Amino acid sequence: MEEKIKVMISEDDVDARIKELGDQISKDYAGKQVHLVCILKGSVFFTCELAKRITVPVSMDFMSVSSYGDGTKSSGVVRIAKDLDETLEGKDVLVIEDIIDSGRTLSYLLEVLQKRNPASMRLCTLLDKPDRRTHEVHVDYVGFEIPDEFVVGYGLDYAQKYRNLPYIGVVEGVE
Repeated sequence: MEEKIKVMISEDDVDARIKELGDQISKDYAGKQVHLVCILKGSVFFTCELAKRITVPVSMDFMSVSSYGDGTKSSGVVRIAKDLDETLEGKDVLVIEDIIDSGRTLSYLLEVLQKRNPASMRLCTLLDKPDRRTHEVHVDYVGFEIPDEFVVGYGLDYAQKYRNLPYIGVVEGVE
């Protein structure tokens, strides 16, 4: 059965906002190199587009952290499936996430990464669902604040489908 998807944020709006975030991050990290930590799989689309718009030197690493599985609700168990390849010690780190809702995964992850002694650490997300927050997480850069709906596209998936959509959409009929 093919799900119906309604556009929430257009491709043009996503592109424009990522450019604005890139400009702000470039200003905030002026004179420094920023080390991007992309949280796989969903953030890879956002991270690549954001990195192209950051004008200061950038290095990048990838980490896979999950609390979902194939469903639409968090399982409550956070696990690191792929750790970083490089040390964070002394680096100005920007953790890149596709979406933050409960904050459980990010709260855990930021605590783990902070113990690795970065010079600084900030958080950037394409989408923020503050109405779902159960764990306090400070987000430094937010692309869009969205209502509590299940969204796909731009890296976000529903059972591994729809990541490649160039916009943010709502899968109708999914809770």
